[in-house]
Amino acid sequence: MKTLLKPSLNWLFPFVALAIGMHYLKPEAHSWIFAVSCVAIIPLAGWLGKATEHLAERTGEGLGGLLNATFGNAAELIIALAALQKGLTDVVKASLTGSILGNILLVLGMSCLLGGLKYKKQTFNAIGARAQSTMLTLAAVALIVPAAYHHLVGKEALLQERNLSLDISVVLLITYGLSLLFSLHTHKQLFVGTAAESSEVQEGKHPKWSLKKSLTVLLLSAGMVGWISEILVGSVEEAAHAFGMTNIFIGVIVVAIVGNAAEHSTAILVAIKNRMDLSIGIAIGSSIQIALFVAPLLVIASHFFGPGPMDLVFTPVEVLAIGLAVAVTGQIAGDGESNWLEGVQLLSVYVILAMIFYFLPELTHS
Repeated sequence: MKTLLKPSLNWLFPFVALAIGMHYLKPEAHSWIFAVSCVAIIPLAGWLGKATEHLAERTGEGLGGLLNATFGNAAELIIALAALQKGLTDVVKASLTGSILGNILLVLGMSCLLGGLKYKKQTFNAIGARAQSTMLTLAAVALIVPAAYHHLVGKEALLQERNLSLDISVVLLITYGLSLLFSLHTHKQLFVGTAAESSEVQEGKHPKWSLKKSLTVLLLSAGMVGWISEILVGSVEEAAHAFGMTNIFIGVIVVAIVGNAAEHSTAILVAIKNRMDLSIGIAIGSSIQIALFVAPLLVIASHFFGPGPMDLVFTPVEVLAIGLAVAVTGQIAGDGESNWLEGVQLLSVYVILAMIFYFLPELTHS
């Protein structure tokens, strides 16, 4: 009976077939294709997240969070690459911004809220969380510097901006690699779950998937997410105009939420199980990965395909939003404890920023 009552997103699977069918049979219905594709990605990302959670059970919380963030971001990376190939760099940058904001405000906020409603106080490794918060600050710096250079020097520095973005991307990739060495090898003890988490996991223990099953579900889910993502990106511009939304709102809020559905579901579910180290590792770790790995990787990839190179010059409102989000997340994660009110505070910041992006006129990054 308990299994029957367990929430499931499997009933959304018919939308997968519907999205594919509409793409080939009704290609002019851009608004409907976009809406159906957004829904179709959710159950696929949910299975992707479930597979990575089972893989994470064979590892520690640090590596588990990395695995979930990596494969959870697969959908985001696929969507971004598809949009980049079509020359939609504004949507790509907006989706990167939205992923960072969504993970450290929406996902972490929901995790603290729902976990805090079940447990009066949840604890996690404060030293590890502060180390991740510092990496987030580096991510904010990496986005602020190119934007500051753009507004200080002016549009005549376009070539230098692209070279600067490429150089910064290389630095970020190296730094991200060293951060993995830190968290997975030299200081991995900082990212091990607390005793409270370990006991909770034992209490709620469920049958583990085999490695073969986990990898099979993972690959199939990622492949289907890629297919639906391609369909979604093809309809995003027309859908944005039809719904009266700007490209930046579509990228920052809609595409980012859909593309990160795997982390959204998994991070919240493990928080409810009192595994806050893993939840924070997924939420903050995913934002770090987006800023220090996915973004620079897209900058480098844009030099090999697509209409033109992408830079790291984000709009002032995106830079401001990321800076504020990183600051408030650092305050929440610094003490090693969380409660439902902190979740409400993070969600409030996210809603305020979402309203700003909704009412913001169409902007370009040039």
